[in-house]
Amino acid sequence: MKTVIHKADTRGFADHGWLKSYHTFSFASYQNAERMNFGMLRVLNDDVVQPKMGFGTHPHQNMEIISIPLLGALSHKDSMGNKRPIEVGEVQVMSAGTGLTHSEFNDSKTDETNFLQLWIIPEEMGVEPNYEQRKFDVRNQKNKLQTVVAPKSKLEGDALPISQQAYIYRTDLDSEHALTLDSKSTNHGSYIFVVNGKVEVGDTILDKRDAIGVWDTKNIDIVAKENSEIIIIEVPMN
Repeated sequence: MKTVIHKADTRGFADHGWLKSYHTFSFASYQNAERMNFGMLRVLNDDVVQPKMGFGTHPHQNMEIISIPLLGALSHKDSMGNKRPIEVGEVQVMSAGTGLTHSEFNDSKTDETNFLQLWIIPEEMGVEPNYEQRKFDVRNQKNKLQTVVAPKSKLEGDALPISQQAYIYRTDLDSEHALTLDSKSTNHGSYIFVVNGKVEVGDTILDKRDAIGVWDTKNIDIVAKENSEIIIIEVPMN
């Protein structure tokens, strides 16, 4: 089993006033040759958007983009005609493909919005752009893995589709509860990100916003040391 550990306080950070962004991997002005990606996972940004502020219209191309709100809500608008808020409990996916533009805005006058934005490198370029969004029942992630994103060719349950052999799982673990993650492929690795709480992976303790990437193993054991919320991104390593 191979691992890479990314502690929360080693992430890149940018303070734009209206936006505070923590970068797990190289992004914008944060460039770190040792933090370019984990397999096909290219970006994991932990963004806090101030009230009545947001991202103006901007383009994307040939990237799978996943947004997961942790606090508050974001209003989304894109060139495909989608216009709706994305709220806590929901997950949004965009296959940018041949190209699209979109904007994201915190409509609240008083409250911050915190969300994770992930970019996954697609397995095929130039696909037709696609947008989907879904609210997931949090009861289905209590002490078990809930699949919220899966390959469009291998969808499971109500998971959202992306153009890559990658999966995203969410789980809420009670203290001392353990679960085992079984990799879908020998070529896959899993990036385990602690949203809240404290977990043990192997002999490594991870606190809030810490992460560990694990590969070259079929099974990964995760034990919650206190009530914990985690997100797992399983991706091809090459």
